Amino acid sequence: MSIQQVQSSGIYHGLPVYPPDHSGLTAIITGANGISGAYMLRVLAKDPNRWKKIYCLSRRPPLVSGGLPENAEHIPLDFLKDPKEIAGVLKEHHVTADHVFFFSYIQPPPKAGSAGIWSDAEELVRVNSLLVSNFLDALKVASITPKRFMLQTGAKNYGVHLGPTKVPQEESDPRVTLEPNFYYPQEDLVRKFCEETGSGWNVCMPGPILGAVPDAAMNAAFPLAVYCAVSKKLGQPLEFPGDAVSWQMNQSMSSSMMNAYMEEWAVLLGPADQKYNTCDSSAFAWESAWPRIAGWYGIESKGPRDGEEYVGNETGYNPRGYGGKGVTRRKFRVADWAKRDEVRRAWAELAEEHGLTQKELVDVDRVFGFTDGTLCRPAPLNFSMDKSRKLGWHGFVDSTESLLEVFRDLAKIKMIPPVPEVKVSFN
Repeated sequence: MSIQQVQSSGIYHGLPVYPPDHSGLTAIITGANGISGAYMLRVLAKDPNRWKKIYCLSRRPPLVSGGLPENAEHIPLDFLKDPKEIAGVLKEHHVTADHVFFFSYIQPPPKAGSAGIWSDAEELVRVNSLLVSNFLDALKVASITPKRFMLQTGAKNYGVHLGPTKVPQEESDPRVTLEPNFYYPQEDLVRKFCEETGSGWNVCMPGPILGAVPDAAMNAAFPLAVYCAVSKKLGQPLEFPGDAVSWQMNQSMSSSMMNAYMEEWAVLLGPADQKYNTCDSSAFAWESAWPRIAGWYGIESKGPRDGEEYVGNETGYNPRGYGGKGVTRRKFRVADWAKRDEVRRAWAELAEEHGLTQKELVDVDRVFGFTDGTLCRPAPLNFSMDKSRKLGWHGFVDSTESLLEVFRDLAKIKMIPPVPEVKVSFN
């Protein structure tokens, strides 16, 4: 019989207790200013005894209230540069790394005439593979060999962006090759590097990410918070854009903080050379979450009702191979809503009133398109967490409770107005 100790930190429960001999470690966090890297920094910085030095590699420094922690150093780097140039900077700063956490990502614009934010699959593969290969080559040139290399990918590993997939999604599921997927060459590059250097690897795959950082890209929370704040400003109900199927669709949400806790566990206590689904382990559907979110703003929650008209959109593929392609049905897209004149005026007034960083809504299709996909799915996103639980991971957070914490953090960094929190209740 094995005995494991777990602990809670605020709303996050079932977190590991690390042995005291896990100390004096060094880490590299790439993409440290992004929605995942910034939270990885927050988690590692909690224990400077365990993590004596954290190197934050990104073009821009992480936004940290009060400045970077004492055990962290930001080094500006662009991984599209030549590996020898990157290695030179690493050597100059005497960078060492017991563990690497790789989050760097570039989102190219969609193909002309396409509403899909991942429509340019070839360019996604080219540029994001280059980020990984340049960095790995730079590590070799700089003679940096980590014990473990953690690569974060995501739910697109299963083809969920293409259409309905097998459920639950399990780490052992085969690759979906209906069109190019940049996750696969990234994984292959990391595995090859580890085979050549003797490092271990892990791949962690979150679903829709909830976090608070200045860049709104790939963030399901920020556009939703904008929708709530503007709806309240206009005296309108919080109307769910999808049909009853989307309203009740099971969905594995992935809070940035919980992802980071799990990724730390993966490299320190989990076995090497493993892929993990990475999520909140919280039963989540908009049917339960939506009224709670509306309650925070003191406005009416309006879900699907009989007799309403919807526009159906069919997925391009059917990855599961049976039952036909998937269909999403919407009354409207939040990305289109954000372009309305009354919405833009209301946001401008809120931005002026509260001194917000974004005076106007920009890059609307990319930013709000991600939330449209999170609100209305063609099939369930139901991550199996069986594998990681068997190996000793027990982390959990209520996704709706986490979403409120993220809204509060977005308000602190002046991305959104303060959340009124008129009515706050959880299960």
